This record gives sequence, C-alpha cells and structure tokens, in this order.
Amino acid sequence: MSVDVLLGLQWGDEGKGKVVDYLARKYDLVARFQGGPNAGHTLEFDGIKHVLHQIPSGIFHKEIKNIVGNGVVLDPVIFMNEIRKLDQFNIDLAAQLFLSKKAQLIIPTHRILDAAYEKAKGKNKIGSTLRGIGPTYQDKIARNGLRLGDIVSPNFEERYSRLQQRHLKTLSNYDFEFDLPAVEKDFFEAIEQMKDFNLVNSEYFINDYMSTGKTILAEGAQGSLLDIDFGSYPFVTSSTTTAAGACTGLGIAPANIGEVFGIFKAYCTRVGSGPFLTELFDEDGEQLRKTGNEFGATTGRPRRCGWLDLPALKYAVMINGVTQLFMMKADVLSGFDQIKVCTQYQDASGEVSNEMGFEQHGDDLKPVYVEMEGWKDVLDNVTSYDALPDQLHKYVDFIEEYVGVPINIVSVGPDREQTIIKQEMVIS
Repeated sequence: MSVDVLLGLQWGDEGKGKVVDYLARKYDLVARFQGGPNAGHTLEFDGIKHVLHQIPSGIFHKEIKNIVGNGVVLDPVIFMNEIRKLDQFNIDLAAQLFLSKKAQLIIPTHRILDAAYEKAKGKNKIGSTLRGIGPTYQDKIARNGLRLGDIVSPNFEERYSRLQQRHLKTLSNYDFEFDLPAVEKDFFEAIEQMKDFNLVNSEYFINDYMSTGKTILAEGAQGSLLDIDFGSYPFVTSSTTTAAGACTGLGIAPANIGEVFGIFKAYCTRVGSGPFLTELFDEDGEQLRKTGNEFGATTGRPRRCGWLDLPALKYAVMINGVTQLFMMKADVLSGFDQIKVCTQYQDASGEVSNEMGFEQHGDDLKPVYVEMEGWKDVLDNVTSYDALPDQLHKYVDFIEEYVGVPINIVSVGPDREQTIIKQEMVIS
C-alpha cells in the first residue's frame, strides 16, 4: 500500500484538521510528519470545537491508530495539556497513539531563545509563534538536540543540562528577561508523564503497516508557502511542509507516496510577517476576516486576508505533485457582489508573469485580477454539489482549469457534516 499525503497549499490555516478528521475513517493510520505546537488543526463536530497542536487529527476515531513522526518537534508541556483535554472523550491512548523516539524535544530554553531572537529582529521580525520551533530545528541540524527516546536514558538530565547551558550562554548576548525555574517544573513533570506513552521506532511501525496492506494518511502542518526551501523565505517555518517532508518526517520511500491531497481556502490568509500580494486593507478584507473568523488557532492573532492567488496555488500544486484539491470556506465568500481572483503578477515595467519569483512577491509587483460574479446564497445547509449556486460552480471550474487538478471537496462550514463531495476521492 502507498501513503497518501494531505497538506496545505497556502500559508497555513487552510482547514487541514477538518479534512483529516473527515477522511480519517478511510484509513488505518494517521501520521503527523513535521512541525510542532506552532500548528493549530481545528476540528468541529457534535457542536464542540477542538484544536489539536501536536496530536494527529485522527485521534477522535477510536478504530484508527495515530502516530507522531520523527519529523515533528514535540513540546512535552503542550502535549500533556492536549492529552488532558482528551480525557472527556474516553480515548484509549494506549491503543491509539504512538510517538516516534526520534521526534525532537522542545525544552524551555528553546522557547526563551525563540522570543529573544524575535525581539532582537525588531521591525524585521518574521512573526514567529514563539513556541520554540526554530531553535529546536536549529539544534537538530547542529546535532545538539534531544530526542523523545532520550527521556528514558539514565543520563537524560545531564544531557538536558548541557543543552540548557549552551542556550543560556547564547541568551547572555541578548537583553531579554526570563524566569527559567517557573517553566522547568512543568517541563519535568510532563517528561515523567510521557514515559508512559507508546514510544516507538516509527519508521518500522509505518513501513510494517504498509507491508500488511493497511492504509496510511500523512498529515502535514502549516502550508507549502511556508516551506523552509520553497516558501517566502525568510518568512517561513523551519521544516519541510511539502510532500517531500512526509518521506523524511516518517521514514517512507518516495516511491511509496500515493495520492497527494492539497487543501486551500477559497481566498487567502496569512498570519505574521511576509509578502502577501493579494492582501486587502479595505472593507472586503474585514468582511473576510469577520465572516471567516480569521484568528489564529494557536496564537489568536488576527489573520491578514485577501483574494485567491492562483499563480501561488499552481506553484504549490506543482512542487507537491498534488493529485486532488479540496477547497475550504467557500461559505465565507457568500455575500460578495464581485469576487476577484489573481491570475498574473505585473511588475513596474508592465510585464506580466504567472510564476513565483525568487522573492515570491517583490515590492514592485501588483496582482492582475479577473472579476467574477459573487453569490448571496447561504450555504450552511447545502448537502450536494448540484445544489450550490451556479456562480460558485463557475468559480470552481475556473480554478480547476487554471491549476489543472480537480477539486473534489468543497467545504461550506466548520462542522465535519458541512463537507460537499463534488467527486468521490481516490485513496491509495
């Protein structure tokens, strides 16, 4: 069997959690392959809203296994807080949740370093979530980091202390105040609790699942335009958010990638700094933010909002090898008389292009829009694709023709039941 990959095609916050929750029933295993507590995957069902940061979004399906892969950076305190929130749902964590021994640990000084680095950048800050993600990946690449499997080592505290001293030496160069003992107590309590979880050699776990014909869904975090290599550098995250990250973050061969599901919003949003060519600063942008409840699931920060950027979407489709598209939040566009879609970029000389450049969106570029007729229909209770307004059908058709990939799901609300199937999905 192959591994299907589900990932975001924009700057994150596309609605991956809802789609994973919806698709999970078709799979035997859901696996997170990168990122950490900077992710916020929102699921809503039975009138309850859930936000998962590190735990895979298949956890609410009792018959499904979930694994946190080696490409993830794990904060023990946030992880245990998530676990406690699951207590009311009677989830058998011993049977359903497995953690890679090779996942990197976020320790308290990683978070302090993150905040110190960001403060020092001043007006050039990148918009970090301040969860310690960047410094943890930095230690991983520098071969200084601690991994989850290390917590059962008899010299764990000694190794922890060495890494902490390295961080404190770096922090001495910054004008930044912090209270380390206050956060260390919670950290070591969480470490003790995590020793009771299923710590596994995840690459063997996943490949054994494949060899026995079981179905696997790899769940990405953040979005393709935040990828460390292919995103709007340096305003990016610290991991590989594209389909390639599923291979390195889970230990699977590229030949074993099956379907690649690309998730995108019917418009664009971004949190933090960085280029955003179609960003709106007018009433339309405020309407998108208000109607779409565009506030970060992890940070609570208001998201920047704008029209759909098709060259950027096609770029993300290309670098991921996307085979199926899922469009989220189509309901948020209800009420606009006209909807704009960016189809090209124009530079100061008047030349147009539909390619993302080296800096993705230079200062001299402006979007070239196509205007389409909007719709007034309320979509909350629509249950079939044919029942959607004709204007939305034309919008979907226009996007499909531009990017060359079918849109098989149209989401019209946050609940798992507000999911319209345009065409039945193929799974590997």
